[in-house]
Amino acid sequence: MRHYCAIGLNPKEANNRELADAVLDILPRYLGKEGVVALGEIGYDEQTEQEDRAFRAQIELAQEFDLPIMIHTPHRDKKRGAKRTMDTLEACGFNPARCVIDHNNEETVQEVLDRGYWCAFTIYPSTKMGNDRLAAIVERYGPERIIVDSACDWGVSDPLAVAKSARIMAAHGLDEAVIRQVVYHNALAVYGLSGEMSETDWLEPAPVDQRTLYGGNSVLRGQAPRVDQDNPDRIV
Repeated sequence: MRHYCAIGLNPKEANNRELADAVLDILPRYLGKEGVVALGEIGYDEQTEQEDRAFRAQIELAQEFDLPIMIHTPHRDKKRGAKRTMDTLEACGFNPARCVIDHNNEETVQEVLDRGYWCAFTIYPSTKMGNDRLAAIVERYGPERIIVDSACDWGVSDPLAVAKSARIMAAHGLDEAVIRQVVYHNALAVYGLSGEMSETDWLEPAPVDQRTLYGGNSVLRGQAPRVDQDNPDRIV
């Protein structure tokens, strides 16, 4: 299974100056690695000056490494925080078409879309944004630049929320093409701008050869390696 990730200094940790400086110092070593599709999530949490400093530094890194950005919007005072986020991105000259603003709700979606950003919603079972609320938003605004995410974090979350949201949108009568755009194509479009993610990665995967080692190591632990027959000449 091919792995993709976004990597960055979360605004919650940006308020620890020593930690933030250490992360910002080492971050460039990772941004150019295979499978990194965005810099994030970054942005504001408590909307402090330390968060602003780290945010602006990482916007510069995203521009340097030609990566899309994924944004964390504040849990509190979200509308003002989302507006400040977009103002900062625009002041730094970052292209909205390369930026996903996440953790939106009904208060923020209109301005995020109007200003040209990708508008994402992370679905949680009992807090923040729920499946039915998402379906109502897609019914109202359509599928353009809207993305649905799941979470698997330290709180009560559901990594299957994207699939469940698709079923609920179908129950609301939304067209299959609309649902597919929201749960699949939009995310692929923006994160594919990194050059690290393409639909052919999973539709036409490279042949498997489990004899291949990584750093001299194998994950087989005594099992017989799988070697796809259409790749008989692979050099180990």
